[in-house]
Amino acid sequence: MTETLDPYDVSLALRATGLLRELNRPDVLTAADIHVAARLGELGDEDDERVLLAAALAVRGVRHGSVCVDLDDVRRLAPDASWPDPAAWAAAVQSSPLVGTGRPLRRDGGLLYLERYWRQEDQVCRDLLAREAQPEPAIDVDRLSAALARLFPGEADDQRLAAVVAATRWTTVLGGGPGTGKTTTVARLLGLLLDQPGPALRVALAAPTGKAAARLQEAVQGVAAGFGQADRDRLGTLTASTLHRLLGSFPGRGTRFRHDRDNRLPYDVVVVDETSMVSLTLMARLIEAVRPDARLVLVGDPDQLASVEAGAVLADLVAGLTTRAGVGAATVGTVTGLVPSAAAASDGWQHGVVLLGRTWRFGGAIAELATNVRDGDPDAAFATLTGGTTDVSFTSDGVREDVVGAATAVRAAAEQGDAAGSLRLMERHRLLCAHRSGPYGVDVWSREIERWLADERAGPPEGEWYVGRPLLVTANDYALSLFNGDTGVVVRAPDGGVRVAFPREQGAVTFAPSRLADVQTMHAMTVHRSQGSQFTRVTLVLPDEDSPLLTRELLYTALTRAQEHVRVVGTEAAFRAAVARPAARASGLRERLAGR
Repeated sequence: MTETLDPYDVSLALRATGLLRELNRPDVLTAADIHVAARLGELGDEDDERVLLAAALAVRGVRHGSVCVDLDDVRRLAPDASWPDPAAWAAAVQSSPLVGTGRPLRRDGGLLYLERYWRQEDQVCRDLLAREAQPEPAIDVDRLSAALARLFPGEADDQRLAAVVAATRWTTVLGGGPGTGKTTTVARLLGLLLDQPGPALRVALAAPTGKAAARLQEAVQGVAAGFGQADRDRLGTLTASTLHRLLGSFPGRGTRFRHDRDNRLPYDVVVVDETSMVSLTLMARLIEAVRPDARLVLVGDPDQLASVEAGAVLADLVAGLTTRAGVGAATVGTVTGLVPSAAAASDGWQHGVVLLGRTWRFGGAIAELATNVRDGDPDAAFATLTGGTTDVSFTSDGVREDVVGAATAVRAAAEQGDAAGSLRLMERHRLLCAHRSGPYGVDVWSREIERWLADERAGPPEGEWYVGRPLLVTANDYALSLFNGDTGVVVRAPDGGVRVAFPREQGAVTFAPSRLADVQTMHAMTVHRSQGSQFTRVTLVLPDEDSPLLTRELLYTALTRAQEHVRVVGTEAAFRAAVARPAARASGLRERLAGR
């Protein structure tokens, strides 16, 4: 029987032949992957189908978050396909005019890169190792010791170690899960650095999103409020910005910035929070813009979801540097003299990596469940989830009550014109999904929640800008200082009209609805969007077990958004599949950093 193809089906590369045509399916190669490979072949005078297949797979890898592809591992994508002979395939790729220095593709060991990503990965590695090879920063050890005793009086040893490592090194990676005190440590280590003699250090705080930047600024200022007057005066009023704003973005040029290797940032200390959300491209731009004699502190949770773009940089930095041979540039004697427990700690701190382990924000079953998931133990995780405790549950019961109850409380405060109160109440419960669309996605659940709320409301609909409507900003608006990922709520204005409130350091700021362009109703949110946020209660909706988004990192990220209770809605098979499936992001960065 002859196969009939729809000539208007945009998912099909109609001119593809052989294995490219065979693999032109949604879960392997899209039409775009094949078209890019075909165009490269035309430009490079390459018609070997095996090479074009490799190029299409490299393009696919970036689309799925990888910066390269291991051709020896791709057979798992379609075990029944007629893949080329491995040795002949590797030889054809290696000898192709498309592969080599300055060519579209670069082969490095067993990995195949698009040239752009190979250069970025190579640059990040070289710049980080060059920073480590420099002489250590000059410090006054006696003054550092006094400040350590003053600013870390009862803090855990790992927090004290992080601060001392940051003082004695040019690059520090501060990792840990939610509630382990990362931002508390950042505020105190800044006080430690600013207490050193010499000109006052210029400090920059940044994060990938506006919401994460606002939370970093709020957290640092909150901790600093407990300092003595002299330390508060030295710290001053620090403000945080997005990484794009820090680097100086150009309209229409998303990957190049005003600050680069030829125009460095003017700061002496640069702190970046939520580094797990930073892509390889953005990390390359950041590191080249930071002066070699400026301290760089990268903060985040290496077990969380990585950037929506290519790369898993924070996880690669932690894995690579903690296994790197030899002693880093930090003065080991100084560190162990100030923090004796460092001698028994992991050697990772000698290369600038300190992982905080103690959870301060939450504990009990949520912490146990998150640990089980992070460790990849489906049996222990499911036993904890179904153990009958009050802070975790595996059921769809109570979802409507939680959603309607939280929305009703927000609406009541919004009707009273209480902007700050409405924004606080929005954090009472959040429904999270893996997907944006589809039967288990944000769009479907948002419509369902709208129906629930309509059933609860009396009277006719109020129109688009109804009081209590939760909003999500979907694009940066620098004129209003609103950023992608910010959340707000419609509140009643004193004149009887409505305004839209967004959180600010001093409470809230309001805007007329007509001034807002890129916003959408937010009754549910993707797990990716939730990074950097905390909610009292969380409901997580799992997709089918075969969803490619259902990974250990997604599940861990969702669970650790909750402070008091997390509810998982889905099947046991989907939950177990998520725990057992780590995110597969191919990269060579950790091996480069480890020196392998």
